Amino acid sequence: MYRHWAQPREDWRRTIERQGMTFPTTKLDDGGEVPYWNEAAMYEFSTAEIDHLESATADLHTMSVEATKFLLTGAMGDLGLPSGTLEMAQHSLDSKAPSLYGRFDLAYDGDFPAKLLEYNADTPVTLIETAVIQWHWLNDKFPNTDQWNSVHEDLVKQWRRIWPHLRSRVVHFADMGEDAPNEDIMTAGYLMDTAVQAGLTTKHVALPDIGYDRNHQEFVDEDYERIDVIYKLYPWSDMLWEPFGEIVIEDPDLCQWIEPPWKVVMASKALLPALWHLYPDHENLLPAYFNSAEGLTDWVAKPLHGREGEGIVIRAPGVRVGPADRLDEDDYVYQQWCPLPDFDGNHPVIGSWVIGGRPAGIGIRESDGWITDFYSRFVPHVIDAPRPSDPELDPLT
Repeated sequence: MYRHWAQPREDWRRTIERQGMTFPTTKLDDGGEVPYWNEAAMYEFSTAEIDHLESATADLHTMSVEATKFLLTGAMGDLGLPSGTLEMAQHSLDSKAPSLYGRFDLAYDGDFPAKLLEYNADTPVTLIETAVIQWHWLNDKFPNTDQWNSVHEDLVKQWRRIWPHLRSRVVHFADMGEDAPNEDIMTAGYLMDTAVQAGLTTKHVALPDIGYDRNHQEFVDEDYERIDVIYKLYPWSDMLWEPFGEIVIEDPDLCQWIEPPWKVVMASKALLPALWHLYPDHENLLPAYFNSAEGLTDWVAKPLHGREGEGIVIRAPGVRVGPADRLDEDDYVYQQWCPLPDFDGNHPVIGSWVIGGRPAGIGIRESDGWITDFYSRFVPHVIDAPRPSDPELDPLT
């Protein structure tokens, strides 16, 4: 695994905006901006390294399903979720409620085995960057070179797989509407497009505009049309605490949810100690414990439910992030400190995508510090191998 400097394409910014990426840069508090999409660099992998990442991703997903079942027994408590949530999630899993996607965050430098940092199993983003933008970049810059990236076509295929199990061909796509960040709007819009390519009919709705018809006991959109199937880009761990969520806990079958309710457990950081409990010393896992460091001298403490590095506390030699008193305010998971690889001051995290339970490709975000946060950069990648000839591997077709 290598990081190389690369020559950006002329007019790269306008190019990626035309391809659907609405925020090529990240705004700073002082009014300035820093690049989010960064094609002045790229990462290169060998075929063996990609094989390792693919195998690790498949194993981690299989183990995560078993760890989710373990957590649903209540072995680690209520996971900071409302009363009735575990029972609702268990019902969802027992009903084989279909899932679309998830993203593992892995630490990997090409030498040591990939280590799981967390599983973004409910509302993962960086999707269009991975599936579309870096694929176009590859076609423009290295048309004969390969990339591990079947995310787009796998999404379309997964919509087609779950279609027979949906109550309706009409799928509502929900984000927070005017209050949604650009990334969420872009992600929901892109997934709508993949559903349309699979033959489904889609309709956008803002979550605040969803109503509940008590007479008919059904959710409705702003046009009072019944919602049978809904993709929501809003974390279960937040939604279930709201009045909206109380109705779902009482009757999880009012409509079909993508992602399904059981993902609230899989997306919890409690998955990490559950995995370590079930699979101690697995090469792709780091020691992790619930509400205690359990003898770890170098550790990262993560809130049970959080995004973009929010609330993280790190204690390791030469690294102190976050106030320790924060740990008394909520439930935390303690995970062994695993320094991110260092490529001349750039610290990458590999986002390994799972579509329909299968490994599908990677996207890489890098940061200047030890936490991959709101100011991280997305950097494309290549494989040091010629591209196989397969027209299905092109999101343009």
